[in-house]
Amino acid sequence: MQEATAIIPARFGSTRFPGKPLADKTGKPLIQHVVEQAHKAQTVGRVVVATDDQRIYDAVLAFGGEAVMTRTDHPNGTSRLAEAVQAIDPPPDDDAIILNVQGDEPEIEPDVIDQLVTGLANDPDAPMATLASPFADDEDPSDPNIVKLIVDQNGHALYFSRSLIPHHRDAPSALSTHTSAFLKHPGLYAYRRGFLLKYVTLPPTPLEEAEKLEQLRALEHGYKIAVIKTQVRHHGIDTPEQYEAFVSRHQRGS
Repeated sequence: MQEATAIIPARFGSTRFPGKPLADKTGKPLIQHVVEQAHKAQTVGRVVVATDDQRIYDAVLAFGGEAVMTRTDHPNGTSRLAEAVQAIDPPPDDDAIILNVQGDEPEIEPDVIDQLVTGLANDPDAPMATLASPFADDEDPSDPNIVKLIVDQNGHALYFSRSLIPHHRDAPSALSTHTSAFLKHPGLYAYRRGFLLKYVTLPPTPLEEAEKLEQLRALEHGYKIAVIKTQVRHHGIDTPEQYEAFVSRHQRGS
C-alpha cells in the first residue's frame, strides 16, 4: 500500500475564531487532535503541520509533532501546502501522494483518509483526488457555504459549485427537499506531488474566481479530479460555538 504524507495547513488568524489551532479546553490543542487523527490512517506515513505562526509551530513540537514554518503571504491553503512540500526533509518524490488535511477537523475519520489515498493511487488518469458525500439530514443543500459537486460515469469530477447542482428541470422544488439527490464536497484533497507543484503555477481561471473554489482551476485547465464517494460524518470547526460542541463530544467520549 502506498503511504501518503499528510500536510495540515494551520494559521493563527481567523475572522470567526482567532487562535483556533491552539484552543485547548480538551487538554490538548485543537491542532494536536487533527494530527493524531491523521496518524491513525493506515495509508499515512508522515504528518506535518505547515504554519506561519511561531506559537503554533512551538505547540506542535511540544506534543511531539512535526512542523514547518511557511510564509505569511499565501493566498490560500494549497499554496502553503506546496511550500511545505518543498521544505520538508527528506522530500517526497514526484509520484508521492500528498494529503491536504484541514487544520480544523479534529474528528476526521481515518478510514475516509484511507479511502481517498487508495482512490488516487488506483486512478492513473487523475493527478489529484477528493471526496463526495451525501448530505446529512440537518444540512441544507441550498446553503452556498456547503460546496456541491457532480461526477461523471468514470468517477471524475464534472463541476463544483456553491449553487444547487444538478437542477432537476421537471420537479425542482420536489428534488430540493431530498438531500439524497445531492453530493457535498468535504474539504479533503490528495495530490501527486509533481502535480501539486505544477498546480500552484497555473493561472487562476474564470470559474474559479466566480465560485471562489480553487479546485475549478484544475478542471478548467483540463486536469481530471478523481472523486471517491463515501459517507463523511465529521464537521470542521469554524466558530467558538462549534468548538464548544466538540469539547462536549470529546468529554462524553473520554
